[in-house]
Amino acid sequence: MPYQCPLCHQPLTQQDKTWKCASNHQFDQAKEGYVNLMPAHHKGSKNPGDNKEMMQARRLFLDAGHYDPMRQMVIDKLEKYLPEEAEQLLDIGCGEGYYTSGFAAALPAHPALEVHGLDISKVAIRYAAKRYPTSHFCVASSHRLPFSDHSLDGMVRIYAPCKDKELKRTIKTGGIIVTVTPAARHLYQLKELIYDGVRLHDMAAESIEGFELIDQTQLHYDMTLNGEEATALMQMTPFAWKTSDNVWQQLAASKQFRCEADFAIRVYQRQA
Repeated sequence: MPYQCPLCHQPLTQQDKTWKCASNHQFDQAKEGYVNLMPAHHKGSKNPGDNKEMMQARRLFLDAGHYDPMRQMVIDKLEKYLPEEAEQLLDIGCGEGYYTSGFAAALPAHPALEVHGLDISKVAIRYAAKRYPTSHFCVASSHRLPFSDHSLDGMVRIYAPCKDKELKRTIKTGGIIVTVTPAARHLYQLKELIYDGVRLHDMAAESIEGFELIDQTQLHYDMTLNGEEATALMQMTPFAWKTSDNVWQQLAASKQFRCEADFAIRVYQRQA
């Protein structure tokens, strides 16, 4: 496992339930199996990332299967573009592990592959590690990846930010990044409940220094949600903070709430 110390950037080795570097910085492995590689001075708040309520809403919605088509398309891209000899795959911003576990279970052509999940939320990682013991989870910042130079064969970024220099540093030449971002009409009907004029998402592909865009696909489909699922979906979004009590009540009372899912899925390859 290619962890590196978040303090001195030397390799970490596991000794029983503790991860140590040559400078004797130590990080204990939790009973659930994850390791916390987020030093206190790197946190922007006491408990960054999703809280327990947000994580539970995310799990409820994802377990209902409404994003399964998107997850399957990401798996298809990994099967097609991940190097044959790939050993290390990172799901960055993994949350409670729904996507991470899917990647670990659906890539039989890569039997040596270790799948890692990283998130800034300790609550989410604890739930992920407990539920999906076949993957490796850590608490860390996406802007300070606790992985050694050129140690990753692939990375998945579903809405997750990361600095270009960290991507270049950690991903091997020929390795890939699969990104998922909102396409034009993603969650249009939810936004209609909040905004007077809904603006479509920008579809421009990002440019990642050191990487070439080699594949891009748009995935659009309709979802039909019950009240509990519609409420959970709103709780997962950035515009939950702007949702009025009336809208929350309207969503909760819905028998069938139709909402569009619209994703842009792109594959980037690390150049020499």
